[in-house]
Amino acid sequence: MVSKPVANSMLFLRIVTLAASAASVALLFTNKVKFDDGTRLRFQDFYAFRYEAVVGIIGGAYCILQLPFAIYYSVHQKRLIRNGCLPEFDFFGDKVICVLLGTGVGVGFGVSLEFKKFFDDLFESVGILKSDPTRKGYDRFFVRGIVASAVLLAACLSMIIVSLISSINRNRSKGIFN
Repeated sequence: MVSKPVANSMLFLRIVTLAASAASVALLFTNKVKFDDGTRLRFQDFYAFRYEAVVGIIGGAYCILQLPFAIYYSVHQKRLIRNGCLPEFDFFGDKVICVLLGTGVGVGFGVSLEFKKFFDDLFESVGILKSDPTRKGYDRFFVRGIVASAVLLAACLSMIIVSLISSINRNRSKGIFN
């Protein structure tokens, strides 16, 4: 059994993870730029952004799955399923989601920063001004990718804290591997 503040903080952090994952996915899905010549640049054009979106969706789905259990745990300070498998599921599931969210953050930041720098250098080398609409479009697209990755980082950090708390709770309870 855990104290009420610990159970409440786990619930709050799961909600933060869900909200941040959803916000990151929304930012990615709405990340589109249309240029003067009619061409478009969308997040789907980059496999890394697709991966980041899928990771955000998986993280959000996991939090939705865990939310009823976390609410019950927060209200009653005991597990809804009391056979010992729920602390194990929390422990391993939280670890997997932390790793997935971390890889999504890394991929998102990596591709956004690298392509932003690449296009900035390319435009500079041919003498295109920063006020050019095409250059602004590319810049806006990749900055939005950086923001989506930063929001996913917030989800990852809150999930890491939940993972630490679930590790402590697992060691206190009698799990199936103890």
